[in-house]
Amino acid sequence: MAFLTEQERALTDAFLRDGYLIAPTDDRASLDAIRALIARAAAAFLGTSYDDEETFLNSIAERIDRAQLNALRLHVIDAIAADPSFRSRYFACARSIVETLAGNELAMQRGVGLSVQLPDDDGSLLPLHSDAWSEDSPFELVVWVPLVDCYRTKSMFLAGPQVDATWRDRMSEFAHDGAEAFFRALEPEVSWLEVPYGHVLVFTHTLMHGNRVNRESTARWSLNVRFKGLFTPYSDKQLGDFFDPITLRAATRIGMQYRLPAGFDE
Repeated sequence: MAFLTEQERALTDAFLRDGYLIAPTDDRASLDAIRALIARAAAAFLGTSYDDEETFLNSIAERIDRAQLNALRLHVIDAIAADPSFRSRYFACARSIVETLAGNELAMQRGVGLSVQLPDDDGSLLPLHSDAWSEDSPFELVVWVPLVDCYRTKSMFLAGPQVDATWRDRMSEFAHDGAEAFFRALEPEVSWLEVPYGHVLVFTHTLMHGNRVNRESTARWSLNVRFKGLFTPYSDKQLGDFFDPITLRAATRIGMQYRLPAGFDE
């Protein structure tokens, strides 16, 4: 820690204490460009227009029903995948935090997670879980970016490190009652994360988290992409499959290509 700057130490301490950080985006222009791309794609799918991106996205439930929601999501994801600037813009939104927490030689998830949660829709839920329980490496960070103000049930919940450790040790008590009973037991201790537009949320998915039915009057739109140190251990999601290197440094590139002189007898 003595080698970190004062700001890096503060970010590191807060992240280790809480398991997440919420901060203003590093690059508002990139974030605005991402939101504009997604609003245009959603409007094209619906064959409509809008005057204001925030109002349009918040009120999307007035233009679409639940039966169309997944088709809308897939259309928007296709538009994201076709945009060559998306990944660099997304990284730019949270670069300083990601580099402080995970290093400056990084791998980035190739795809993107998009959540569109209509008010009172129980079909877009992500139950209580930890990604590290399945096929994700515990060395990853999730960069979660809202496209509208996200708060209360329009956001996500997370169990902080102490809460997570306490209840993880009690999971077996609920083996026959199911995940919903387990959530109800720890619900009073989870944190609902308030992330206004213009900010990013970075968290460790080793902690239990998820969402519930959106009981607010407007829709949730959020993106999530995983980052990790390039040379940290991978789980089932491998480099070149799920992740791509994005910030390979010169010394690493030279070292990876270096070959000792050949042709000498041993």
